[in-house]
Amino acid sequence: MTDDDATDEELTYADAGVDIAASEAATAALIGAVGESAGDYAGLLDIGDRYLALATDGVGTKLLVAEALGDYSTVGIDCIAMNVNDLVAAGVRPVAFVDYLAIDEPDEATAEQIGEGLAAGASVADIELIGGETAVMPEVVSGLDLAGACAGLAAKNALFDGEAEPGDTLVGWESSGIHSNGLTLARTAATKQHGYTDRFPHPGHDTVGEALLEPTRIYTDLLDPLRAADARGAAHITGGGWTNLDRLGEHRYLVDNPFDAQSVFEFIQSEGGVSDREMHTTFNMGTGFVAAVGDDAVAASLASDTDGRVIGHVADAADSDAGAGVSIRGLDL
Repeated sequence: MTDDDATDEELTYADAGVDIAASEAATAALIGAVGESAGDYAGLLDIGDRYLALATDGVGTKLLVAEALGDYSTVGIDCIAMNVNDLVAAGVRPVAFVDYLAIDEPDEATAEQIGEGLAAGASVADIELIGGETAVMPEVVSGLDLAGACAGLAAKNALFDGEAEPGDTLVGWESSGIHSNGLTLARTAATKQHGYTDRFPHPGHDTVGEALLEPTRIYTDLLDPLRAADARGAAHITGGGWTNLDRLGEHRYLVDNPFDAQSVFEFIQSEGGVSDREMHTTFNMGTGFVAAVGDDAVAASLASDTDGRVIGHVADAADSDAGAGVSIRGLDL
């Protein structure tokens, strides 16, 4: 499907219930009111010779898929991943995590599954779980919500500059699937004609729900290689999809070799009639993490030493008719 096939009946994220523009405006209003001091991915506190960094995030409406399947065993991994990956994108080493579970009524089996996922995620991320909070709030919460906060540390010279430069090489790493953003759109599309327990029509997953629940990849193992490569900056391809590259500066990001999108994205797009543009501005579409590196040879070495690959380069926005933004798969975002 291409944007040329667009019709008035295409499903968008806003149609599904999440208006990104409104969400960003509300976030900006909150930050303006509290005077928050933060980077693009984490809040930073100067503690002398280094920074203490804090990030917070949750699992979102992926929890509704877990509820439908009665399987909460992986959402703890998502909760860890969405936090630690943001810290890594800032050049910060995650060290500790606290969780917050809000429930309408206590359920020992569900809590145990969530705890197992949190422990598994913490093990992969190489961080400590140092406690958390479980709140029973039947008049506030229907079902449950899971979120958390992650603390990290970085020497002052270890943070990524966060600004790419024209001529930089873009190195990308594959996602594990849909991760934990855009699930409101994904769920709406997937359940137009299917239930979560229906057979998934592609190899790799038995049911539609299992495909949506595939846990988020954790990228903490990339931190040392990125620092060794003197990466200028990195982007966690999460909410907003490929527009996350814009956080690296007002340039033109020419992505001509992204990882293939997993079959779950094909399923969502075909079932929901979602345009290519909406898919790429909502989901990671197969590539979950991207770094900008100044030296071509170093970028190639970084890719080969990890499981990444060179996916494109950074160009001067003034040299592009489309201006600043991202070019990928025939789209100008």
